[in-house]
Amino acid sequence: MYSGVYNGSKKHEPDLKQVLERSWKSGLDKIIITGGNLKESKKALELAQSNDRLYSTVGCHPTRCLEFEQNSTNPEEYLDNLKELIVNNKSKIVAIGECGLDYDRIQFCPKEIQQKYFKFQLQLSEVSNLPLFLHCRNSADDLYEILSTHANLKGVVHSFDGTFEEAQKFIELGYYIGLNGCSLKTKENLETVAKLPAGRILLETDCPWCEIRPTHAGFNLITEEHRAVPSVKKEKWKPDCMVKSRNEPINIR
Repeated sequence: MYSGVYNGSKKHEPDLKQVLERSWKSGLDKIIITGGNLKESKKALELAQSNDRLYSTVGCHPTRCLEFEQNSTNPEEYLDNLKELIVNNKSKIVAIGECGLDYDRIQFCPKEIQQKYFKFQLQLSEVSNLPLFLHCRNSADDLYEILSTHANLKGVVHSFDGTFEEAQKFIELGYYIGLNGCSLKTKENLETVAKLPAGRILLETDCPWCEIRPTHAGFNLITEEHRAVPSVKKEKWKPDCMVKSRNEPINIR
C-alpha cells in the first residue's frame, strides 16, 4: 500500500518516504515493522536497515504456518532460516512474530497446524530472549493454555479485541495487551479497554490495517487535533495527505 498498490492495482506513486517524514515530524522515535512469514521477515529487515529508527520482527503468522511444510524440505529448515535472521541481525530484530493462533481464518491454515507451528516458533523466543508479538483471533483459551506452559516467555497480545476476562488471564501470565482500531470497534470493546490496568497497555497502529473508522465506537473519542493531517481517497492521492482507510504510524497519537 505504501508503494501505491492496492489489491494488485497501482493507484498512486510510492509514498513511504512521506509517511515516515510525517511520523518523525509528529514525534515518533522508533517504528517496528512486522514480519508475517520468512519472506516478509527478510523484507521487513531490509527496510529496517534503511533507517536507524526502524526495527523489525521475525516470525510466521498463524494463517501462513503451512509454509513450514510446503516451502522447505522440512520444518526445521524453515525455523533455522528464521533463526539465522535473528542471530545475524541482533541490532535490528526486536521481537518474535507475528505468531499465534487465528481461528477466524482456518480456511488458510487448520487449527492443529497453527498450534503445532506456534509451539515450534516459541523456540525462537527461548534462544534469543526476545519478546513475542502475538496474534490472537477467537482463540484466547488455546493461546493461553500454550503460553501458560512456557513461564519464561514475555511479550504482547497485539490487536486485542477479546473480553476483559481473557485479557486478565494474559496479564496474569505477565503479558501486555496491544490496542489499536480493531480493539475499539464496539461499545463492549471500549468497556473492556476501560478496565485494563494502564501499566499493561501498549498502543499500536498495526498500519496499514486497523485504523479507527468512522463506524467504530472509538471514533467519537478522537479530537480534531488528532485528525490534523487531511485524508484523501487513494485515487486522488497527494504527497502531503494521508490515504483514507490506509493507516499510518502518525495515527498512534
